[in-house]
Amino acid sequence: MKAINIRTPGVHHLCLRVSNYDRSKDFYLNKLGFQQILEKPNLCIFLAGGTPIALRGPDESTPENDIFNPFRVGLDHLAIGCENMAFLQEMVEALDKHQIENTGIKHDEVLDKDYIAFKDPDRISWEYYMV
Repeated sequence: MKAINIRTPGVHHLCLRVSNYDRSKDFYLNKLGFQQILEKPNLCIFLAGGTPIALRGPDESTPENDIFNPFRVGLDHLAIGCENMAFLQEMVEALDKHQIENTGIKHDEVLDKDYIAFKDPDRISWEYYMV
């Protein structure tokens, strides 16, 4: 069977389901400093560079006390680019100041790039990764 050969300029947006909408919105907007571009009931969209990322609070199908697990099928982590080593160093200090769990600066031997891994309030894994 012939491949579909989908044509796309890239990712349009990502959407994260969170357990506590207000807590997550505070984390992404007030602690990490992403710019909000839209808010509707139970929906916040912010920009990570040029990529819109949406937060949706829980609904009736969301298991109570559910937390992110990068080992289940689905999302493992999100990585956003970092263009300057000084920004990476500043990020470690800012994450520590806000008491946000992070790895400090690590080196990915496979891609030969430095990065920081950190977790949001639902333990969704993020990386700030040198481009």
